[in-house]
Amino acid sequence: MRRTVFNEDHEAFRETLRAFIEAEVVPVYDEWFAAGQAPRDFYYKLGELGIFGINVPEEFGGAGLDSHKFEAVLYEETARAGVAFGGSGVHVLLALPYLKMLATDEQKKRFLPKFVSGEEMWAIAMTEPGTGSDLAGMKSTAKLSEDGTHYVLNGAKTFITGGVHADRMIVCARTSAPTAEDRRHGISLFAVDTKAEGYSVGRKLDKLGLKTSDTAELAFVDVKVPVEDLLGEENKGFYYLGHNLASERWGIAFGAYAQAKAAVRFAKQYVQDRTVFGKTVASFQNTKFELAACQAEVDAAEAVADRATEALDAGELTPAEAASAKLFCTEVAHRVIDRCLQLHGGYGFMNEYPIARLYADNRVNRIYGGTSEIMKSIIAKDMGL
Repeated sequence: MRRTVFNEDHEAFRETLRAFIEAEVVPVYDEWFAAGQAPRDFYYKLGELGIFGINVPEEFGGAGLDSHKFEAVLYEETARAGVAFGGSGVHVLLALPYLKMLATDEQKKRFLPKFVSGEEMWAIAMTEPGTGSDLAGMKSTAKLSEDGTHYVLNGAKTFITGGVHADRMIVCARTSAPTAEDRRHGISLFAVDTKAEGYSVGRKLDKLGLKTSDTAELAFVDVKVPVEDLLGEENKGFYYLGHNLASERWGIAFGAYAQAKAAVRFAKQYVQDRTVFGKTVASFQNTKFELAACQAEVDAAEAVADRATEALDAGELTPAEAASAKLFCTEVAHRVIDRCLQLHGGYGFMNEYPIARLYADNRVNRIYGGTSEIMKSIIAKDMGL
């Protein structure tokens, strides 16, 4: 079936992006992989390319568009090349929606131009050592000072993607205690300057996959956060977090589909080149059947991902639909990538082959943004169960 989600502008962007990846990323990607992060100056290049400003209003230096389809192209092209853009994904997918939704005009003037250029990289700190999916259980606190000029932030966060390079961190913290009726009450969001005294980056975490993405532990000890850096209203942070979960889960879903599509591409190329018993691996019936089955699953995931993209751009993607898309696409990617690695034989276990890195990178898709089990709970609730 002919795909209709992208137009000529998206395809022109794809060509530009593909050329950029081949010139600026592929030649040095092994170095990033070994270092465990992309270099900080790479984000300036993404800023110059316009990646960070697509959905930012023109008055703040962006392109002024209101669509996630260019992000979708980015997911497809990075997966196709077997690379990633470090921890920059949270900068656009996670942080920007909060700035657009919550920032005052004064805050947008301060934050967005530097956001677009890459001068200030953003990330978001939600997860704590004792709280994962249960965000209402967070313990970090932000107490208003007696003179009312600043908040005093204390606590710790973990699994923070982009945490090493971030210049501004959206920190979720309690500004008041939860109530007996609503344990989600009392959370607020702050745009914290990572250079502030008392803010520290702990370990850069050694992960199974996503090796070029800087993921860290953070600690806050009496960090002074000006009241001007509160995002939105005090104590309404949990509502804000829930509001943006649909777009976050769409991103994970679409990224997983793109990985599955790339896995089929890598496996097809490998089995056509690899010879055993005097024949190409591609010539065996089992190989044909396996890849055909994988392609059918990718086709289905593409349809789900594209439908979710259209709904998101139209402002109609519901939490349950986003959960369904994430559950389906991540489970498909899990199955497809595993089968494509199997077709590589022993070489599929070697990190020099993109399928091995893809296998490791993909595993977290069923965990972050809400586990597959949480997605099932959301879907079941929407079904009235």
